[in-house]
Amino acid sequence: MIKVYVSRFNRQSDSKPHMECYEIEKTPQMKVLDALQAINEKYDADISFRSSCRAGQCGSCGILFNGNGALACQKEIKDNARIEPLNFPVIKDLIVDRSEIENKVKNLHLNLHSDERKDLDKSLTKDNTKDTKKLRSCIECYSCLSTCPVVNIATEEFGGPYIMRYISKFESDPREDFDRLKESLDEGLYNCTSCGKCLAVCPKNINTFGDAIEKMRAVACDNNLGPLPEHVGFRNNIEKTGRSVSCNGESFISQVENYNGSKIALFTGCMLDNKLQRIGHTLLEVLEKNDIKIDVPEGQVCCGSPLLRTGQRDLVRCLVDKNREIFKDYDIVLTLCSGCGSTLKNNHPEFGSKLNVMDISEFLVDKLDTDKMKEVNMKVTYHDPCHLGRGQGIKDQPREIIEKIKGVEFEEMLYPCQCCGAGGGIKSGKPEIAMELSREKAKMIKDTGADAVVTICPFCQQNLQDGLDSIGENHIKSMHILELINEAYK
Repeated sequence: MIKVYVSRFNRQSDSKPHMECYEIEKTPQMKVLDALQAINEKYDADISFRSSCRAGQCGSCGILFNGNGALACQKEIKDNARIEPLNFPVIKDLIVDRSEIENKVKNLHLNLHSDERKDLDKSLTKDNTKDTKKLRSCIECYSCLSTCPVVNIATEEFGGPYIMRYISKFESDPREDFDRLKESLDEGLYNCTSCGKCLAVCPKNINTFGDAIEKMRAVACDNNLGPLPEHVGFRNNIEKTGRSVSCNGESFISQVENYNGSKIALFTGCMLDNKLQRIGHTLLEVLEKNDIKIDVPEGQVCCGSPLLRTGQRDLVRCLVDKNREIFKDYDIVLTLCSGCGSTLKNNHPEFGSKLNVMDISEFLVDKLDTDKMKEVNMKVTYHDPCHLGRGQGIKDQPREIIEKIKGVEFEEMLYPCQCCGAGGGIKSGKPEIAMELSREKAKMIKDTGADAVVTICPFCQQNLQDGLDSIGENHIKSMHILELINEAYK
């Protein structure tokens, strides 16, 4: 038997939606849609929901499953699952009124603007449609829109992944005559955090950020309509120093012994090298306790992530080439920043660089000497950085490490993988959005009763602390996982 929580709402009797719990027998590969039908049959519950094709093609059975958009006909049911309607006005139970988004699409005139009689030379070919083809498989289930943290939490206007995908599809169509670039800017092109949630929930695997938003930002830069002024600042820093942020004191690389004859090297990243040098020293302390030596090579530069996310691609190849030369002879390249790791793994191969990159949690999960650890009397929760959990598929290893530390009590927050708002250039360019999302995450952290929230991203670490401070919970500390590990070795 499993428990399933379903949101119920009847306009005639309810003032607002509420959750009801049902127990059912789970059959192999039972989907959410099957579970809803089983609940109705067993309890005569009369839960209202939409479904049609049952094949993941019509999008009509879109729901929220544990807070994420999904198709009821595709998602496998789990114990203690929460099934809620999409983030639209509720008509009854899981049925929502989609007219708001449908009217917006109508008013935006999201259709091709082209006079083919005048533009006979603008024909479709295999080459000029290969990018738009990736964006054309949407089934309008609205899972992405109902899951986007900026759309659902932030107050600043953002069309969201559904609208941005639509606009980008037409902008990249050679027959399109309308100014889609201006339209994308009006809809908040630079309000996306690059969290990748839209891809994670899309039943058609449409990469809206990578294939639509990021490319539209590059087009904006090419036409001198982007990026935001704050983003130009870190471009200037990279041109001058190779780092996206200025240095507080002496850089980490200049403070340590760089070469120990190891075949393992550390890619420091800009934040660790110039702002959070203590995290680098903490890494060396942890490695020493486990008899591991690494090199911290000189000459390494920014991974290029801040430039790629904001559309400033012209400097990236030079950065990739410099880093490839620095790290070419190492067997393993370690990262302590999820954004750096994701960029090195996912973007650098596009520029011809293929290093064996490992996040620090991947590397340490089976190497920690727990016999040397003392008990750490703390309660912690864990925040999944977007570029680690979704960008690199790393979720279990950090939790396994936390569970290994003696004395630590671990409790998951409600939505550990919900974006904190620090990525995509948002922290620098749209700080109000970053703060709103961080506050929302801080409330989840507070609800666990944890003494600290652990993560593996300097940007998340800083933004989460800002959110905790802003809601009066500054006694809860935001920690890099290395800091927690090191507490056990002190």
